[in-house]
Amino acid sequence: MPHFRISEAAGLLGVSDDTVRRLVDSGVLTGHRDPAGRLVVDGAELAAHARDSARTATDPTGIGSSARNRFVGLVTDVVADRVMAKVEIQCGPHRVVSLMSSEAAEELGLRPGVLAVAVIKSTQVVVETP
Repeated sequence: MPHFRISEAAGLLGVSDDTVRRLVDSGVLTGHRDPAGRLVVDGAELAAHARDSARTATDPTGIGSSARNRFVGLVTDVVADRVMAKVEIQCGPHRVVSLMSSEAAEELGLRPGVLAVAVIKSTQVVVETP
């Protein structure tokens, strides 16, 4: 089973090292020492925590959808011309970029600082491992 150092776990969860240490100290995550004596957490336990934490994130719309990939975030940039707009949304540690009509972006009131939900419905997802 893979184990992740505190800094690696923090990067994967999008939180600080101190937050992961607090999760270990409070018993939310179980810390172990690797052969080099570094504090690590189990990969499966970390994945379960990430999944459970994501489930508790609130979607401000309350709208049901068949799409399972819903990312709540803040609009960080909108670049529009007469026809098309590029909208960037920062969803936690993830940057999502959407291309849409300028008319749609205007009707939705998209501008930096606006809360938005990026909904992704895809039949093809590429998965890579290091």
